[in-house]
Amino acid sequence: MQNRLLALRTERRWSQQRLADLLGVSRQTVISLERGRFDPSLPLAFNLATLFGCRIEDIFTPEPWSPQD
Repeated sequence: MQNRLLALRTERRWSQQRLADLLGVSRQTVISLERGRFDPSLPLAFNLATLFGCRIEDIFTPEPWSPQD
């Protein structure tokens, strides 16, 4: 699954540790999510969407992101 976590996090100038703290997960979890090594649980995906003020599908997609995204 593709995701925009790195872009969303850097737009806000948050460190990986800051995002991890806001989500209540480890920094290693954030790293794994950003690198696509691990797909989030549904509750974590909802927490991410709430935190970034968008929909889950605005963060995660099964297809690679196209230039217009």
